Amino acid sequence: MAIDKPQWRELFSEVVTSGLCTGCAACVVACPHPVLDYETANGAYKPFHLDIDGGPEDCTHGQKGCTMCTRACPRFRNWESEIDTHRFARERTDDEVYGIGDVLLARASDESLVENGQDGGFVSALLIYALENDVIDAALVSGLEGDGSTWRAVPRVARNRADVVETAKSRYTYSANLLAYEEAAEGGAERIALVGMGCMASAPGAMQARKAGKVARRLSLTIGLLCSKTFDDSIFEGLFEAKYHIKRSDIKKMNIKGVFQIWTNDGHLHEVPLKEAHAFTREGCTQCPDFAAEHADISTGGIGAFGDWTLVIVRTDQGRALLGAMKDQGLIETRPGDDDPGAIALLHKLAMVSRKRWPADATPGPRRIPLTSH
Repeated sequence: MAIDKPQWRELFSEVVTSGLCTGCAACVVACPHPVLDYETANGAYKPFHLDIDGGPEDCTHGQKGCTMCTRACPRFRNWESEIDTHRFARERTDDEVYGIGDVLLARASDESLVENGQDGGFVSALLIYALENDVIDAALVSGLEGDGSTWRAVPRVARNRADVVETAKSRYTYSANLLAYEEAAEGGAERIALVGMGCMASAPGAMQARKAGKVARRLSLTIGLLCSKTFDDSIFEGLFEAKYHIKRSDIKKMNIKGVFQIWTNDGHLHEVPLKEAHAFTREGCTQCPDFAAEHADISTGGIGAFGDWTLVIVRTDQGRALLGAMKDQGLIETRPGDDDPGAIALLHKLAMVSRKRWPADATPGPRRIPLTSH
């Protein structure tokens, strides 16, 4: 095995079992052989290698030179600077703690999208515009299984406005949205958007920087979601029901605004202290350094004083072009990020907290930015 051709064996030891794996499923999607699968039972959210081929720790295809899984992984070795250089033609500077890009506030002009969506409905408006204006053919998003009453998040493909509206709102348990890629591609989609937290938002850039084939080419737009952490699905019974008597089937909407806000079908709002939810933090989040989805074309989140506006970080020329076109057509309203200085300060603070999670002995990556930055 040539040292310049790392394969599943290296990915397994350096990422999957070291604590760095976020469970984004990029390796599973990029694998050209049917030897990788994904585990969600018991809060695992991790890829695994099938025993039919080389056992869990090695891969016969990797022994023959296949490196696709390590090319796709957004936490493998020098991932951050590689993706920065590919996406932005430079590495971030020391004071760009939440990544490269410009901050503003935005909201959908269509009040039905604001009402149906989360924090201004901007992501819904963006996806609908991209689908209806020949920018993308499909989007990989999260939805709820069945009729939604279980509140179990699952990967979904959105192909039209109805799909976007149906899958709007936030879920705070994990969905590896990349796992919907095969369905989108089999349906003929050649230009696919990915919506996901930082762990997923870096995957297209990793694949493109390392030339990971058709998957890299098809993932043509990335919309990132600001994220401090997600929670294991057991939080519903273990906390919400056990302590607050809130059943899954009674939940209408959730949000996090300093506390866990849960609206139930009877019209009541319940507030759960976030410190009570910490015990249900998903393992893959504990060492993730990326709060701000640093490698997305556009990153979005609902932090700040204005609950019906989305904080937006525009990072690429493609992102700027989309935002400009939507504004010209009156589909969104925007205002300067400086209108909410508290949101900018919180963005910086939460990004720094997340970056401190990256282990000092992991090579190399986010630790290179001084953690004393303000």
